[in-house]
Amino acid sequence: MGRLLERWLPKLVVSPLFAVSLFFVYGFIAWTVYISFTRSGILPNYDFAGLIQYVRLWHTPRWYVALTNLFVFSILFIGVCTALGMFLAILLDQRVRAEGAIRTIFLYPMALSFIVTGTAWKWILNPGLGLEKVVHDLGFTDFRFDWLVNPHMAIYTVVIAGVWQSSGYAMALFLAGLRSVDDDILKAAAIDGAGPWRTYTRIILPNLRPVFLSVFIILAHLSIKSFDLVIALTNGGPGYATDMPATFMYSFAFQRSELGTAAASAVMMLATILAIIVPYLYSELRETNR
Repeated sequence: MGRLLERWLPKLVVSPLFAVSLFFVYGFIAWTVYISFTRSGILPNYDFAGLIQYVRLWHTPRWYVALTNLFVFSILFIGVCTALGMFLAILLDQRVRAEGAIRTIFLYPMALSFIVTGTAWKWILNPGLGLEKVVHDLGFTDFRFDWLVNPHMAIYTVVIAGVWQSSGYAMALFLAGLRSVDDDILKAAAIDGAGPWRTYTRIILPNLRPVFLSVFIILAHLSIKSFDLVIALTNGGPGYATDMPATFMYSFAFQRSELGTAAASAVMMLATILAIIVPYLYSELRETNR
């Protein structure tokens, strides 16, 4: 009896949580997918209507703006965070003084929520009270930095805020990867006369390919779910110049009462995430089975 209880007790403890997760996560995902194939408006309509919502979605100009913004934000956000994180990790790998304090300073923004980050940068970049006003008060009255209210440049303010928050996290991952490289390999390279540049490009960086992949997956996930950062920083504006698929979905679901179109956009976001995650999981499982 004791062994039977010991065997089943963990399952009994975990099963309610598993059931709740199964219903509220995967159940609502399935519900959203089905709603995207209906004519749902302000309220759900469960009559199957085929691909009408997807046709409407791909004929909405605002959706293309959201996709363009996501592409621009993702490319710059992932690229700059990766490059900056790698650069900072290499600097810290030189065993500099006060490394712990410096690492904490760069990692601190990641402890903040995107809402806090967006709000702080909204104040900093506000032309009336932020960076532009400070420079004007110093006597440089010709200085302009009005990206926050410029429809063509506002998306880059989102990039700035996102890079500020996440580059330290990329640095931590790269630093852990650098510290995991075998010292014997580095000593052998030094004995063979390999300089720092060849050591990093020929030995260290190729050994960090799993870290690069992990950084890419994490940053891509953050870029796709950047709803709270955009809402706090620009609220999708000016107009809908900084709209993302996540803010597009929220707007159509709760402001324009087009539930079916919002569900279709959510399914497209899910498909994008799966297109990123599935190859990563496949590569990881293949490496494990070797």
